[in-house]
Amino acid sequence: MARAKLLRPAEVEALFRALCVAIPHPRSDLEFANPFQLLVAVILSAQSTDKAVNQVTPRLFALAPTPQALVDLGLEEIKTCIKTLGLYNNKAKSLVLCAQALLDRHQGRVPADRASLEALAGVGVKTAGVVMNVAFGAPTLPVDTHVFRVANRLGLVHTLKPELTEAALLKVVPAWVLPQAHHLLILHGRYCCKARKPACPRCPLTPWCRAYATQEGDSPNAP
Repeated sequence: MARAKLLRPAEVEALFRALCVAIPHPRSDLEFANPFQLLVAVILSAQSTDKAVNQVTPRLFALAPTPQALVDLGLEEIKTCIKTLGLYNNKAKSLVLCAQALLDRHQGRVPADRASLEALAGVGVKTAGVVMNVAFGAPTLPVDTHVFRVANRLGLVHTLKPELTEAALLKVVPAWVLPQAHHLLILHGRYCCKARKPACPRCPLTPWCRAYATQEGDSPNAP
């Protein structure tokens, strides 16, 4: 069966305006107070839910509010703080290395550019994009499983892999919404356009959604 056509520019514009009405204050579900805490929280969120991360970060941030304090806290105490998270051993090692690199290379500050962020331990393309977008307002569009699923279901893009999706989205998402687009799509995917059972009856985007129009919400084109 042929793929549904991608949304036209006017449809993309209308879709994001409707999404902004539905989610007027899009923000991360992670709890943080500054770019350093955001960086730590995003590193910890790999293969863990935001809810689980929020359960461990208050104690960790109280003990280690700065990169120097995190290094001083030490590997074993960091492990104790985050042991309920998946991959906590590797994450603890990454946090120590990351904090030390911030001290050695950036005067203890979180850098705002992608190359410097991706050079930090525990930071990949998605983590760097989230920090750039959320902490510094950069027009990046990090892609996780929610964004990948929603973008393909709606017909914003046709991509087979998450790592190919950001570049495709940046070509079609209107400039005015780029600073919020990541969180708009991720929150829509987390609470409405869910993986196994999308809540189509209450979705504000059905007038434009290609998967809804073709009744193929579980097809390969709408992961």
